[in-house]
Amino acid sequence: MSRMIREHGWYIQFVMGDERERKTSIAYTIGMFGFGHPELVALGLDPGDASALLNEVGRRVKAGGNLIAGELLEFDAWAHRVTVEEIPNPGAIVFGANRHYRRPDEASVPALQLTYDDREGRFPWEPGYSGSRWIQPRPGEYTA
Repeated sequence: MSRMIREHGWYIQFVMGDERERKTSIAYTIGMFGFGHPELVALGLDPGDASALLNEVGRRVKAGGNLIAGELLEFDAWAHRVTVEEIPNPGAIVFGANRHYRRPDEASVPALQLTYDDREGRFPWEPGYSGSRWIQPRPGEYTA
């Protein structure tokens, strides 16, 4: 992992979900904090889609971008839009990042959730959202 961070700037940690238990998959970066930026978290995506999203947004951060809560991101190669949301409980999610930066969970590195819209362009908090709410829970409503 440390070699990957040195070479590319970040590593992606994937935590497999469990559909029977309605526990979503979680993917997050380890390394954004080294750029002075919160780590990035994506929920409910398979490893390929999660990696594509986190790598694209990671490249934006590495190039000098600074994401803020409420920002809307669009992509040329992905049909979804993403809203950036602050995570109030990062210490319960980004365990690998905290280990890497030698921080206790109660003094966690900060993290931002990248919440994507459904096929109709609606986000989980909007009426008519067609996705399963357990797949993209609201920030603060889940742990790893």
